[in-house]
Amino acid sequence: MEQEIIENLRRDYRAATLSEADVNASPIRQFDKWFNDAINAKLYEPNAMTLATATTDGRPSARIVLLKGFSEEGFKFYTNYLSRKGKELTKNPLASLIFYWPEMERQIRIEGTIEKLSKEYSTTYFHSRPKGSQIGAVVSPQSQEISSHQELETRWQQLENEYENKEVPKPAHWGGYILKPRWIEFWQGRSSRLHDRILYKKADQQHWKIVRLAP
Repeated sequence: MEQEIIENLRRDYRAATLSEADVNASPIRQFDKWFNDAINAKLYEPNAMTLATATTDGRPSARIVLLKGFSEEGFKFYTNYLSRKGKELTKNPLASLIFYWPEMERQIRIEGTIEKLSKEYSTTYFHSRPKGSQIGAVVSPQSQEISSHQELETRWQQLENEYENKEVPKPAHWGGYILKPRWIEFWQGRSSRLHDRILYKKADQQHWKIVRLAP
């Protein structure tokens, strides 16, 4: 693609506005409102989010994961603890999440600390997943090199036969995390790049400070 074509890729945002007077005092309730808007708009996988982590020496990495729950406590997701992200979160339990819903011209950025969910909580969720996904979590040595996709399919078929009428045990290396937010920004696209950016900063355990940022 020619550089000129890339440079001229742009659109003007006019779908909505966002003001300090409109937002909820709680960023989690504000997130709940926007998340429900995304669901009602029938967006494809509105719970898809970018999870950014970093090594202890500051080397970043990012990938898409799925939000699997949220509350005033934080945002939950699940993964293989031995994956690249799992290893980075063990050594550096700080992370960032980004939701981007272009159809609604909205973005949410979240930063905070990471903690593992309890084994009991992770086990309950694990067994709520489709059985094929449970077997997939057992089969895949996530982020490690493998010889071929056939290797995974062969092992998956073996385990499907083995657990045909049995419960699949949750692997010890698989479970959930919760990101406890300290900083949440709501971004609403506006015309001429004069976007609305409303930031919630944690003031103490129960209160948030709300400020507007320049676009």
